[in-house]
Amino acid sequence: MNLISEYRQISVRKLMLPVALITFCAASVLSPYQAHAQTTPTAPAMVQGLPDFTGLVDLVGPSVVNIRTLERAAPSTGAGPGTDEQMLEFFRRFGIPVPPGLTPPGPRQEPGPNDEARPRGVGSGFILSSDGLIMTNAHVVDGADELLVTLPDKREFKGKIVGTDRRTDVAVVKIEATGLPAVKIGDINRLRVGEWVMAIGSPYGLENTVTAGIVSAKKRDTGDFLPFIQTDVAINPGNSGGPLINMRGEVVGINSQIYSRSGGFQGISFAIPIDEAVSVSEQLRATGKVTRGRIGVRIDQVSKEVAESIGLGRPRGALVRGVEPDSPASQAGVEPGDIILRFDGKEVERSVDLPRMVGATKPGNKSRITVFRRGSRQELTVTVAELEPERPPALAEAPQAPAPAASVAGESLGLTLVELTEAQKKELKLQGGVRVAKADGPAARAGLREDDVILAIANKETPNLKEMEAAMAGLDKSRPVNVLFRRGEWAQYAVIRPQR
Repeated sequence: MNLISEYRQISVRKLMLPVALITFCAASVLSPYQAHAQTTPTAPAMVQGLPDFTGLVDLVGPSVVNIRTLERAAPSTGAGPGTDEQMLEFFRRFGIPVPPGLTPPGPRQEPGPNDEARPRGVGSGFILSSDGLIMTNAHVVDGADELLVTLPDKREFKGKIVGTDRRTDVAVVKIEATGLPAVKIGDINRLRVGEWVMAIGSPYGLENTVTAGIVSAKKRDTGDFLPFIQTDVAINPGNSGGPLINMRGEVVGINSQIYSRSGGFQGISFAIPIDEAVSVSEQLRATGKVTRGRIGVRIDQVSKEVAESIGLGRPRGALVRGVEPDSPASQAGVEPGDIILRFDGKEVERSVDLPRMVGATKPGNKSRITVFRRGSRQELTVTVAELEPERPPALAEAPQAPAPAASVAGESLGLTLVELTEAQKKELKLQGGVRVAKADGPAARAGLREDDVILAIANKETPNLKEMEAAMAGLDKSRPVNVLFRRGEWAQYAVIRPQR
């Protein structure tokens, strides 16, 4: 180890002399270009130097807290429960003493009334108000029996969970203290890609660790209700819940996720935008929960190919693949295959926009929606309901009832079609449609398969086989055609390209 240190010192000394000479020469001799540059006005440099974060650390550091979660569990044959093996490897590799309680995990047993609280995990948070309100991630405090909040001045308090919201991963914790230094909340609209940002937290339990980087992207879609801030700030386990800070000393996000195959930082991290987090925290403080709106549709994105084939032009809006029975959307007249273009006067550019718009709407509100249906726009009014806990949708399989005689009208597209029986219509809750008995060639390549139900072709409804044959007769057999079909409970579009 001494030889390595000595070698590094020699290497540094060897490098210092040439650098000094180069610096001297550069200062003493000016090229003609440099001499001209000193006398000619130039445009201001885009980058004027690396930032100094020391002032930000002094300003925001006192507001960042360490959160340790505890669980009550009986002693196990291994050592303390809940400890991450990668955390231990981190301490061993860098020669850092392992903190008490951070030992390899053993099987957890059911807790007893007299069992002591044992370490479960470590996270970060920041002070929202001087009277002890703290913001962190929901996953930091989920499942904890006790919370211990440590301030930078080493004071320690027991924390109480005010409320958590798993959908946005935001939680609010309260400690009994006054006169605390609260953070300043920033304006997310002023945040720019390429801007320097800083994080303070407790990666691997190392309190008050400062890392820095730039904003890599904004509005990165990784969830239904949040467009995340992407950065290259080093974020590791334990940083969760800590603040993302701009160069004005304002909190612009909550560090929440990393993209990693190893569990450690790999150059991509995500933060919850602070405006979204504050909105959630206000509801948690007021009621202990977050209330969101719902209209009862299952949606998907609109592809460029589908948008062009149905006459929508550019891809935009949210494609309705399914409508829940007796839901607000069903009662408003929304149908599978509709494309929702506007909600409450706001453009729905991407499918992910709709859940956020509806979720932010107060239940009971009557909202206007614009849908694109078979070549034309329609205005509908939907009464927003309250979003319930997530449940997996029950998918109904198309029944395998005996089919009537097959039609050959769709042979050029690779389709063998049959009428829906009355029993099938009742089972699928459909007024009409044509069932696919077989899909070959172009239809199969477009994704259609047996038992799909075609609802429209080339923007024309197909309530029965006769209407389907009439619509097919008017097609240009050399051009692609759009097909709206239903599979189980969910509708979607396909574009069939005829064989050449």
